[in-house]
Amino acid sequence: MPRSRKIVFFFPSFASSDATAPLGILAVATPLIRAGYQIVLIDSTITPDYKKRVLEETRDALCLGISLVTGPMIRETVEIAKAIKAWNPDFPIVLGGWHPSLLPTQTLQAPYIDYVVRGQGEESFLELVVHIENRSAPDFVAGIGFKRDNKLVFTPERGLRPIADLPPKAYHLADFDAYQRVCGKRWAMYTSSLACPFDCAYCTNGAVYKRKWNALSPEQFVEETVDLSRRYNLEMLWVVDDNFLVDLDRARAIGEGLVRAGAEFQWSIQATTNLTSRLSLEDLKLLRRAGLHQICQGVDSGSPKILKAMNKTFQNFDDIYESAARCLSAGMRPSFNIIFAYPGEGPTERRETMAFIMDVCRRFPGTEFWTNIFTPYPGTNVMNRAEELGIEAPTSFEKWAEFFPRYTKLPWLNGRDHEELQIMRDYLRIAFDRIPIGADRRTRFTRLAQKCISFPARFRLDHSLYRFPVELWINDKLKERTAGYKPVVDARRLEPNAEPVEATC
Repeated sequence: MPRSRKIVFFFPSFASSDATAPLGILAVATPLIRAGYQIVLIDSTITPDYKKRVLEETRDALCLGISLVTGPMIRETVEIAKAIKAWNPDFPIVLGGWHPSLLPTQTLQAPYIDYVVRGQGEESFLELVVHIENRSAPDFVAGIGFKRDNKLVFTPERGLRPIADLPPKAYHLADFDAYQRVCGKRWAMYTSSLACPFDCAYCTNGAVYKRKWNALSPEQFVEETVDLSRRYNLEMLWVVDDNFLVDLDRARAIGEGLVRAGAEFQWSIQATTNLTSRLSLEDLKLLRRAGLHQICQGVDSGSPKILKAMNKTFQNFDDIYESAARCLSAGMRPSFNIIFAYPGEGPTERRETMAFIMDVCRRFPGTEFWTNIFTPYPGTNVMNRAEELGIEAPTSFEKWAEFFPRYTKLPWLNGRDHEELQIMRDYLRIAFDRIPIGADRRTRFTRLAQKCISFPARFRLDHSLYRFPVELWINDKLKERTAGYKPVVDARRLEPNAEPVEATC
């Protein structure tokens, strides 16, 4: 009797309602579909009783594939894997994505994981599936790990392919209607380049892509994004390139191509401030006409000392101010990321960063800042100093679920310091408007009330006054008035016996 040719993919939630189709799974699905396999995609963010659905679908499937990154996605991964093994200990479970690629040995040591796929998985996963179907040994499949006789076996690394040589992603597998019901907006992620030439100490990119930047041509970008937006009626694309503006001529050509094509979707990019500041006002206006409405830039700190520790010597504050000014002049929303509690940051450096944030937001109204707490991810340069810094790296796959930049506690950031930093970040969220990906479902009263509490929030941030945070209590009550305002899934909801945590916007 021939074996099933059905492959089930599970995508665990990453603590957000700003959900859309998982790119990694859509990427590895295309070669499988071309080879005649049937694909079932189950995303826990949009699937009620996802555990039951996975168990039902795997009853007649060949294997289960799960894609994940370090953090809370591991919780649902473990839950599903253990449930599958309780039903059938021999059913193959394959993990891919950033976390298994960065820590393949520790991941494969988990008793409920049978295979890991490292790095780009388009070819590796297809070849592995063929071996699973034929019940043959996968020793010559590059870029994977598996178990044999209770021992871990890893095959040689598979060479990275240029993004232009990779097959198109299987967007037709995505239930965009369901994502829109959750998020309130119809959008998708899109990748037009891989890697980043810079070597920031906190970034995992170098460990996977070796900083070898490569990109799609402007013509392919325009053709694919216009078709994607029209085919699925998408209003926005989030271009998830690590550094979109490495080739400025390419960016200009993309803008010109989208304008000629009559593109109607909005899109956002990520780029370093030193490259954004090299775009002239005319360049930015062109990109704005092409639909670009937001450039997210990694400022990361307002302290020169911390930027040097992060290996961000290519960045200076004049560029940041220039970038904010030009983006606003072009009708774009400048968006900056900040990492608090990086090793070496003390009260002085934190105050420098807050003063910088407040100055930028006041000088350039409309600028937004998104903040995280430093998280020592595997594969980063800073993790090479883990012992020196007192960081205890998790000793098992499951324990990495605690690593999440919203709540991270560190040896130098615990107790009252951690609590105060969280309160400070919460005040920053209400001090200046931020625009989430999802639809803004607030009532006019809620918007007005939140505007009123933004003024005392700014005063508190200016003077580092965080005791008795009554404005945060008011803000939580206002959020309760708005149906769907909060993410459906939160990392702390996934934790057993979790303590209540103030929500983020």
